[in-house]
Parts: sequence; C-alpha cells; structure tokens
Amino acid sequence: MATSDTNTTPKAPEYPEQVTGMDILVRALRMVGIDTMYGLVGIPVTELAYLAQDRGIRFVGFRHEQQAGMAAATHGYLTKTPGVLLTVSSLGFLNGLTATANATVNCYPMIQISGSSVREPIDLQQGTYEGLDQLAMAKPLVKAAYRVNKPEDIPTAVVRAYRAAISGRPGGVYLDVTTPCLGAIMQGADADKLFYQPVDLCPAMPPAPEAVKRAAELLAGAKKPAFLFGKGAAYAQVEDKLKALVERTGIPYYPMSMAKGILPDNGPLSALSCRSTIMEEADVVVLVGARLNWLLSRGHGKWSDTVKFIQLDIDPEEIDINRPIAAPVVGDLASSLDALMAALPAKMNMDPTWVPTLQAQTKEKNTKFAQRLAANADAMPMNHWTALGAIKPVMAANPDVILVNEGANTLDDTRDTLDMTLPRHRIDCATWAIMGMGMGSCVGAAVATGKSVVAIEGDSAFGFSGMDFSTICRFKLPVTVVIFNNGGIYNGIGVNMAGNGDPAPTTLDIHARYDKLGEAFGAKTYYVTTPAELSQALTEAIASKAPALIDVQLGADSGKESGHIGYLNPAALEKITV
Repeated sequence: MATSDTNTTPKAPEYPEQVTGMDILVRALRMVGIDTMYGLVGIPVTELAYLAQDRGIRFVGFRHEQQAGMAAATHGYLTKTPGVLLTVSSLGFLNGLTATANATVNCYPMIQISGSSVREPIDLQQGTYEGLDQLAMAKPLVKAAYRVNKPEDIPTAVVRAYRAAISGRPGGVYLDVTTPCLGAIMQGADADKLFYQPVDLCPAMPPAPEAVKRAAELLAGAKKPAFLFGKGAAYAQVEDKLKALVERTGIPYYPMSMAKGILPDNGPLSALSCRSTIMEEADVVVLVGARLNWLLSRGHGKWSDTVKFIQLDIDPEEIDINRPIAAPVVGDLASSLDALMAALPAKMNMDPTWVPTLQAQTKEKNTKFAQRLAANADAMPMNHWTALGAIKPVMAANPDVILVNEGANTLDDTRDTLDMTLPRHRIDCATWAIMGMGMGSCVGAAVATGKSVVAIEGDSAFGFSGMDFSTICRFKLPVTVVIFNNGGIYNGIGVNMAGNGDPAPTTLDIHARYDKLGEAFGAKTYYVTTPAELSQALTEAIASKAPALIDVQLGADSGKESGHIGYLNPAALEKITV
C-alpha cells in the first residue's frame, strides 16, 4: 500500500532569508530614530522609498528635489534632528545639493542621501548612466560627505552622518550610496549583526570656566549692554534660559529675523525697533547664537568703535572672524547660558537711563509705523502696507501659526510688520537670502510640527517653488499660501530701455491669476483686491486647516527696486537708473 505524503516533514527553504542594501539602509535610519523622509524618486532609489514607507518612515514626495531639500532642512531646524532628503543620481542630486549647501551655511541638521552610479566607469570617465562624481561635487559644499560601497558599511555610515549633522555646529551631510550597494544581497542573520544603538549622539559641550568668568565680569560692568539673539538660539531651544537671564539682568534684547519670538517681539525689554541705537551706543553686546556676518554689517558699519562683544557659540572658528571678540564663550548654548547665569553678580552696573531711552524710542517708532499702516489702509490698488495691515491682526489672533516668508519687499516689509511671540514660528530665506525656499519650508514645517502654516510670498519668490504647492495639496497639509502679486521682481513697472517690446528684466505679469494654480490642485482659493477681502480670506483659510491659496492683487508700482550694486560705482548707477 502506498504511503500517504500528507504527514511528510516540510523541506527547509533552499536559501536562508536574504536582505538587500536598501533593506539595511531603511533599518539603519530607523535605528537612529528617523521617521520622515523627503524626496523625489527614480533610478536607483524608487524601491528604497517604497521600503521606507512600508517600514514606518513617512515618505513625502515632491516635484523638485530642491524643495524636498528645503523641507528636510526646515524639519531639521524645527526638531533638532536631521531632516532626510532622498534623491536620484546626477541632476537630481545636484538639485538637492542646493538645499543641503544652504542647510550647512544656516546650521540646519540635514542628511542628503543620493543613489549614485557604478564607481568604475565614473572613475574612468567612460560615460555611464548619470555618471557624475557626486561625492567630489558635494564635499566642498557640506559639513561632511561619505560614500558607501558595501551594505556592511551602511549602519556605520548612517550613524556617522547623523552625528556630523547634529553635533557641534549643525549642518548638511551628504551620503553617497552606490547602486551596487543598494542592490547587494546579504544573509539576514549576517545583516542583523550590523545594527546597534548609538550612544550620546549629540553630547553637551560645556564652556571653560575662565571664559564664563571673563564674560560675566564684562557684562556686569556694562553701562549700555544688549543681548542679540540669532537663529542659533532659536534652534537650540533655550528660550526659557534666555527669559530667565533677561528678567534677572534687565538687559534689553534684539532678535535677528528667525530669532523673532524667542522672547516676544513686543515685550517690555524688546529693542526690536532700536537697531541703530544699539549699534551706535551699546558698550557691550552679547551675541547668543548669532554671527557677525553681513546681516550685522560684519561688526562694522554703524557699530561703535568701542563696543565690546561677548559671543556664545559652539564653534571656536566663529570667534574673531570680523571683529575682535572680547569674551568668547565656546560651548553649547544651554550649558553656556546656565554657566553665565550662575557667574553673574546679584547687581548689574547698567546705566538707569538706558532701558527707558530704548523704550521711549520703541514707542515713538511703533507709533510712526502704525501711522504708516493706517495711511495705506484704504490704498487702491493695494500696496504691501495695505495688505500687511489686513494680515497683521489675523496673524496676531493666531500666534501658534508658523510663518514662512520670502521675497524682496515682501520679505522686508513682512518682517517689520508682523510681531512674533513664540520661538521657531518664523522661517525665511536666512543667511544666504536665498529665494525659492517657500513651498519646501511650508511642507517641512507642517509635517515636522503638525501646526498650521502661513506663507507670505512675493510673486517672484513663489515662482521658484510654486509647483510644489501641489505637494501641500496631495498631503492635505494645513498650509495657506498668500501671494503678493505686484507683477515683477521688486515691482512691475520696469522699462525695457531697448524699446524692442520684450519685458524689462524685472517685469513678470501683473495680470497673473495664481489662484487658478491652486484650483488645479484642489485647494481652496481666493482672489482678493481689497483689505477686507484679504482679512476674511486669511481668517477662513487658517480656520479650515486645509490647503489654501490667496492671490493678493497689488498695484504694479508697489515695492521698490533693490537689485543695483551702484554703490560700487555711482556714475554707472546713474546711467542705468530709469
């Protein structure tokens, strides 16, 4: 009688469980706590994005790698953990590298991961598919750059990239992963041995006691001191320590653009309206996470010749780059502020007229500014001040909304008009003044925080990134984009001096209907021509917590041109001024 095979012991699988380099990369990212990835897929990283999404990493796909990178950089700035950008090779890598370089300059922790072609034909310049030496291109522009050729090295590479991105002065890191590495196969049991839990990825770096003592003595003896906050202080999330220090010392503070809201812009010790007075009269200025770069006239310009600087910074190479720093305090800001607070004497030596003088100037300048807004309240067609006058009370009523802001006049005028009361609620083009960060930063801010976002964009600035408004819509993010359309770069009244019928270099389209773009992607849209319409539209859009686009029609003559460098040659400027 034949024996039944129903009870036969099943055969062992012919091959043990296997994993690819892509599996290992996703697991390594999870190992260090990465839960979000921004990018744009294609050869050789499409499958990697699918795997990341399947295994708990949210993948936010964009239309352009630069915007995905801006989102990753914004994510890093707001969370103190690296935002991750995934790109394809060659031009996709280069598009993303713009954002990674910008993150490095602005000290945002970010990791760009790009697939790259097979090494040998690249090294021999034999014309392989997208055969660019990406590592060589990235190295001069980022904080650190690594190439991974073997799947066994992926976990180590990810940990090194993470440490480099967040430790010391944060920045952008490039991770080049070759196609053979992504596609390589390992036995699952062997891959398991590669993973570990990294320890103390961003250790504290306390300052030297003698440096703290020197700074405390200088500050305590100052007659007209001031704190100057930079976005490094906002990134470090030390607002509670700064609040305690300001309240204890009674010293006024001036925030740089992205530091607005660390302490309230309208607080009693805010000197936001007194920049010139601080530069001309302060005898001791404490730079807290701020750099004496072009944004502060590199320490020259209107600054007093006798002012002494105390600089709190984590990077010793930042000391003395433009002006001598009398009291450098090198260390992480949290440790440095704690140490400075402990070292200060109970009584300061500040001139009793210093703060009242700044407060009186603040009151006077704020009154004049309110008068400017009031004088333009009914201007038709609207100008920047008309529109901002309508926006100001709506934003004040929604203080937890994150503001993204870029443009020329739109950037400057919005910064001056809208007070911030919470830290890390203003994101703009920062140190490089780079246009084209708008939609990416909106996505990064909304995804990283879950908060509502309002972007106030010039029409020119919006053009750099406008297609990625579709990303806001696809992911149903609570983002309202407000576009100030004055028909041009600076304004829409440029004149073509050749008279050949072409638009002037600064002219765009005063009749453009940006709201139609919003309609194309299913957003709630508004076209507004009056302040009342703008106020109502913005109020509704924020309350909806859904994608919205508000096209604000300004006059073509709203805004002033600022693109000349004629101060280098006044005679040349006179010839081209029209």
